[in-house]
Amino acid sequence: MPKTPRSPPNQIRVIEVLAYPAVQLLDVTGPLQVFATANDHVAQAGGMPPYVLRVIAKGGQSVTASAGLGITAGPLPRRGTALDTLLIAGGPGVDAAAADPELVKWIGERAGKARRVASVCTGAFLLAASGVLDGRRAATHWSCCAELARRFPKVRVEADPIFVRDGSVWTSAGVTAGIDLALAFVEEDLGRTIALAVARYLVVFLKRPGGQAQFSTALSLQAAEDKFGALHDWIAKHLADDISLPALARQAGMSERSFSRRYAEATGLTPVHAVERLRIEAARRLLSESRLPVKRISQRCGFGSEETMRRSFLRLLATTPQDYRSRFSA
Repeated sequence: MPKTPRSPPNQIRVIEVLAYPAVQLLDVTGPLQVFATANDHVAQAGGMPPYVLRVIAKGGQSVTASAGLGITAGPLPRRGTALDTLLIAGGPGVDAAAADPELVKWIGERAGKARRVASVCTGAFLLAASGVLDGRRAATHWSCCAELARRFPKVRVEADPIFVRDGSVWTSAGVTAGIDLALAFVEEDLGRTIALAVARYLVVFLKRPGGQAQFSTALSLQAAEDKFGALHDWIAKHLADDISLPALARQAGMSERSFSRRYAEATGLTPVHAVERLRIEAARRLLSESRLPVKRISQRCGFGSEETMRRSFLRLLATTPQDYRSRFSA
């Protein structure tokens, strides 16, 4: 994302967040709080708050989120009413909302009036139903990617990113990714300095650009925790050591052949690929959170040399360690 605003800093931007019965609460409130905090930050600096925030719903009535909390909402705006950004929240009620032809038609028409359109999590299903995502790249919650692709074959679904931008249309992954998406909007609108200030105030661990993965290698490997949890703990403590296939098999108490087969069945990865991904994950963390030299990081994470780590980064992340640090460093 650019480090400078793309539009005048004193411009007022109307942001409409669409809610409906059984909407996911954080899909609505997470992005709203990011924009509200940006308003506070600008106001405290003596400027005019840049965002006008509106939660809207069909009928203009309070809707009950899936968590059981009521959300006060205004009516769907009339045609011609000015707006900057239309944001569609996700939630368990999205299928019922997508089955409402009147609402789906309104979304398609309203999206055509907005400078920027976005969805959070399964809100992508509503955008897809309206035709807004036809021919576009899109993201949604990782568990719903296959279903989105099946139901809407004209949408180019991407399973890994936190959020995807395709022109003026943005789609994001599950729940907290809506916060990342809203931070990206603040950065585009107001600049990187304000976006980072908002992230710090909200105690967001790291302002993650969209290319980051939805979930970590360590988290994905937890599916095999009952069989290889102790081994993964051992790997994490010995990343700088020899972690060859024979060493892993010995640690697991199996023959190399049996270990390779059982590990792949449990994790979907070969042992060698799993170790490489865990090393990359550790290196990413050190690159973004420390000032250690790249050479030192490559040694600490078990790559042995900068060039070996560089090749792994290029192959799996399509970037170099230096570029990763410049983009993601806090």
